[in-house]
Amino acid sequence: MSTQRGYFTVDEVRAAEAELFTRVPDGVPMRRAAYGLARVIAAELRARTAGVAGRSVTLLVGSGDNGGDALWAGSMLRRRGVAVTAVLLNPERAHAEGLAALRATGGRIGDEIGTPDLLVDGIVGISGRGPLRPRAAELVAGSAAPIVAVDLPSGVDPDTGVVSGPAVRADVTVAFGALKPVHALAAPYCGRIELVPIGLRLPEPGIAALDPGTVGAEWPVPGPTDDKYSQGVTGVCAGSATYPGAAVLCTGAAVAATSGMVRYAGTGAGAVLARFPEVVAAESISATGRVQSWIFGPGSGTDSDARDRLAEILATELPVVVDADGLTLLAADPALVRGRTAPTVLTPHAGEYARLTGHDVGSDRVAAVRELAESWELTVLLKGRATVVAAPGRPVLVNEAGGSWAATAGAGDVLSGIIGALLAAGRDPLWCAAAGARAHSLAANLAANAGDAAAPISAGPLLDHLRRAIGTLRAAPPGRY
Repeated sequence: MSTQRGYFTVDEVRAAEAELFTRVPDGVPMRRAAYGLARVIAAELRARTAGVAGRSVTLLVGSGDNGGDALWAGSMLRRRGVAVTAVLLNPERAHAEGLAALRATGGRIGDEIGTPDLLVDGIVGISGRGPLRPRAAELVAGSAAPIVAVDLPSGVDPDTGVVSGPAVRADVTVAFGALKPVHALAAPYCGRIELVPIGLRLPEPGIAALDPGTVGAEWPVPGPTDDKYSQGVTGVCAGSATYPGAAVLCTGAAVAATSGMVRYAGTGAGAVLARFPEVVAAESISATGRVQSWIFGPGSGTDSDARDRLAEILATELPVVVDADGLTLLAADPALVRGRTAPTVLTPHAGEYARLTGHDVGSDRVAAVRELAESWELTVLLKGRATVVAAPGRPVLVNEAGGSWAATAGAGDVLSGIIGALLAAGRDPLWCAAAGARAHSLAANLAANAGDAAAPISAGPLLDHLRRAIGTLRAAPPGRY
């Protein structure tokens, strides 16, 4: 498995903090966090205003430790010549030592935000749940200042990333000690994320992201003794003469993802060969020849013939990716896949997940994916800006796309082709799904930003940028996310 970046739940962080408090004197963890926060705020001031001294910062201070972190950071910024005002949302419960430190360095207490260069969100901590309260929501909505969030943006659930009402949308979030699920699942609310170490000893993560550099290092490329067969032969049963686009996109992605061989089975062969003459095509699964994996579903239809083709593929001992129409067929007849021992990857969006399970994804996307993966005993990739991948008994992998450029018709067909090709190369199904999602989202971002300014894309340009995305991953140094 590639190097991973872990995300830790509130309970895991609280347990690690309790252990830390047995090793260091009282107040040390907060001072470490505050120092890191002040350093990031100062750097942000310098980047935005070309200076630190003489600039202004307003702190929105709640009653928890995040408010204390903000107050201590404010006192440190005062020593650097920053004008600091604290708006106390619950004055009776403000962190006493932090407040005293701010006052001792000349920080002022006010009732309004004013027009600062930066606004610091220290409203709630990781124990907070639910939307901002009315006064906090009014203050945040009334300010145009860039926001630095303390540990996480207030109003966003730390474990699920759910936003159920008014919430802070930060430009920068300074996380203390550990990243939390919110930092991956609600990235648009977090902005740029800076991690400040405070000495926590953390467990193995239950939620993680693959390191792009090691994804690239592990991507299958030809070795000195490889031939087209040894690198994996991908079978694609997608699209049709009626819906040739799905066949082209899915097959084209498999062609671009690895250097082995791709075989196509179906009535969309004419369109596929016109675009990708290197594909070997046949009209039926039985006539296709030997493959090392199958992809089924995009544009395949949901009639009885399509069901029979899916059943034929699932009856093999080969790895299979099921998407789109294939998921609709499985929702009607789960017995086709339940109990299958060969690697199987399902790639639903939220609506397809609901059809498969009989209920909506709900607020906890990680728990929802785990549930389906465990109960059906296979790998599940739930699509979204933050794509979530689960397999029984394994950490959940999340890929935060960095944008929603892949939210376009046909993009899922490309993703299925990538994952199927990686499976044919013999890679682990969980890795294939997460690594495929990483390359797919990067290809979308590259396509959208190919001109002078970002612009909407379709699935065709996404596919055209897939090889460049893989090359970018392979060039990336390990450990940089």
